[in-house]
Order: sequence, then structure tokens, then C-alpha cells
Amino acid sequence: MKPEISDIDLLAQFANEKTKNAAFELILNKFQKQTYWHIRRIVIDHDDADDVLQNTFIKVWQNLSKFREDSKLYTWIYQIATNEALLFIQKKKQNFNVTLDDVSLELSSKLTSDNYFDGNNIELKLQQALLTLPNKQRLVFNMKYYENLKYEEMQKILDTSVGALKASYFHAVKKIEAYLKKETKI
Repeated sequence: MKPEISDIDLLAQFANEKTKNAAFELILNKFQKQTYWHIRRIVIDHDDADDVLQNTFIKVWQNLSKFREDSKLYTWIYQIATNEALLFIQKKKQNFNVTLDDVSLELSSKLTSDNYFDGNNIELKLQQALLTLPNKQRLVFNMKYYENLKYEEMQKILDTSVGALKASYFHAVKKIEAYLKKETKI
């Protein structure tokens, strides 16, 4: 197994016209899978996640030369992915002139019919509970629970305070617990 190439080396290779394409391919190989799952947890649908992922990496390609290196490369990519996913949901809401609750309901129904969803009943209930959360709480929960990101990393991605992130996570957990308790009583 080859040692992982550092962000500094990737950026240096990307800055060189001769190695730019190969460097971008390395960036894709290094970050594509985890970025896909980050997006997928936001938009739920596989095809939508693929579209958002493609838009994310187009923006990465277009703006990588402007990357200031004041954060890790994956933090910057996650920030782009998060913004693209939220923009996608917002556009979906506007295009169909529906409420966010209607979008959440549609995403929930897609979960149960998705061929790519291989979770068990517990995972399905958790995903349905997540869809009842406001976007920010859902994002924070996903980043902490699934991706095990530190609050300081999330702060850079979401551009908000650590205190606000901790509060969002706390409220998300409480709402998920309440949802799951309610669902198990039915």
C-alpha cells in the first residue's frame, strides 16, 4: 500500500500544469468516497448525491488554485460539499414550491424505496428521525455521529461557533431520542 500523499504535495502538484490532472485524480481518490457519504446523508437519494458530488468536485477543480490553506483540504472540500447539498435541497424546495417538511417527507419515502440503502430497520428509523431535524441540526449530527469530526473542524466547515455546534448536536440527539421513543410505542 502506498503512503498517503499530503495536502501540501497534492496542492503543489495541482499548481504544476504538467501534473495538474494527475493531482486532481489523486484528490478524487482520496476524498470522493467520504465526500459522497457526507452529501448522501444530507440529500438521501443516491442519484441526487452523485449529482451534488459532481458539482462539488467541479467547484473544487475551479477553485483549488485559490485555496488559502488556512484549513485542511478535506475541510475545505466538505465545506463546498455541504453548501452544494444545502443549495440542492433549497432549489428542490423552490422548484416544486413545497415546504421543507414536504422535502423531508419525500426524502423519507425515497429511503424506503432506495436500492442502495442497505440499512436495517433501526438504521431506517434513525434516518427517518434525522429527516425531522432542521438542516443545521441534521448536518451537525451527521458530522459528529457518522464522520466523528471534532467541533473545531465542523466550525471551519459550517462557519459557526463551537458553542452553537454543541447546542445543535445536543438538541438533535434529544429530538432523535424523542422520535425513536415515539416510534417504538406505535
